[in-house]
Amino acid sequence: MSGKKKGLGRGLSALFGDEKPKDKPQEISQLNTVSISDLSRNPYQPRQYFSEEKLEELANSIKKNGVIQPIAVRPNKTETGRYEIVAGERRWIAAQRAGLHEIPVRILELSDVESLEVAIVENIQRDDLNPIEEARGYKRLNEEFKYDHENISKLMSKSRSHVSNTLRLLTLPKDVIAMLEEGTLTSGQARPLIGISNASSIAEEIVSKNYSARKVEYLVKNKKGSRSKDKNIDTNILKAQEKIEKILGLKVYISNKKNNSGKITIEYKDLEQFDFISDLLTKN
Repeated sequence: MSGKKKGLGRGLSALFGDEKPKDKPQEISQLNTVSISDLSRNPYQPRQYFSEEKLEELANSIKKNGVIQPIAVRPNKTETGRYEIVAGERRWIAAQRAGLHEIPVRILELSDVESLEVAIVENIQRDDLNPIEEARGYKRLNEEFKYDHENISKLMSKSRSHVSNTLRLLTLPKDVIAMLEEGTLTSGQARPLIGISNASSIAEEIVSKNYSARKVEYLVKNKKGSRSKDKNIDTNILKAQEKIEKILGLKVYISNKKNNSGKITIEYKDLEQFDFISDLLTKN
């Protein structure tokens, strides 16, 4: 779709040089080298799980090439001479595995909320968080720093509906949340289960039979006892819908009658998506 670049959070913009904030929310020092033992984990880090395979790959790369990109840190509030990691925890862990004793850093002056902003944005834009880690990061912004859904959506360059839907995943049963954290269930598969009493059993069925997100929507309707004609939809129609959705990146609905006439509906959420569809359909 659009080639429009995602916006960065204020702290991350300054960190990676995408823009120069007018109010200069932080000062960036010259490159420093500090002892690995003088660094500690960011308490605002939303990521809880790191891929062992990727950590080993990074550790091997560091053994060969060193740490090419310095990690971002801020001074520890309670221990002079020590630093708290803002962005780059994976590099810090891999550097330890590679046997390094020192690591290059950039020391930033950031508030707690800016530290959380940078940690969430850096993870989402560079190495996606799982949906539960993302949701917990949004929850902290909301509860600890009083960000409403609109402010979170602007900070993260996500739609407000995405933020709200992601937060709602936290209302799912613990075992379903665990599936999301492990990656055996996607947010698209899990979202229709929100508010359903038998969500856990349906989630197990989804995983065992590898249902697509669209198939889950129809499955949930059937489980609710819906009498909608959609429950009898032809599997070939479902596959066609999913194929078109994958190409367009938009919701598609196919209504097929017994005589094989019908209609295709493409759903758009904003003018940008409308223009995309319009341009696609009017191309010569």
